[in-house]
Amino acid sequence: MKICIPTTGGKGLEETVSAHFGSAQYFTLVDLDSGAVEVIENANQHHGHGQCQPMSSIEGRGVDAVVTGGMGRRAIERLNAGGAKVYRAEGGTVRDVVERFKSGQANELSPDQACAGHDGGHGCH
Repeated sequence: MKICIPTTGGKGLEETVSAHFGSAQYFTLVDLDSGAVEVIENANQHHGHGQCQPMSSIEGRGVDAVVTGGMGRRAIERLNAGGAKVYRAEGGTVRDVVERFKSGQANELSPDQACAGHDGGHGCH
């Protein structure tokens, strides 16, 4: 299984998790089976609210799940439609998120739990 975690930089497992998926500078991809780590730049980080194209940066990379602090409704719906589930990250480093995910401590996000805006004032992260 491969998971995608939005991050503030490119330091792999030691990087800090970004609070919001669409505006993250990077995506850190972790293959839970092999332990392989790949960091890619988010080419779509500067977008208007509701215009995030979540699959554009990670498309074709075999991502099964996204673990994030927050995400908009349409992004969750688009990822779900593409076969990827979305889970809530509770902060920390990528390594912390991976360990919590592996131990079953990640809660799946539904479109009803989505962020209503990028300001963080809607209880989404």
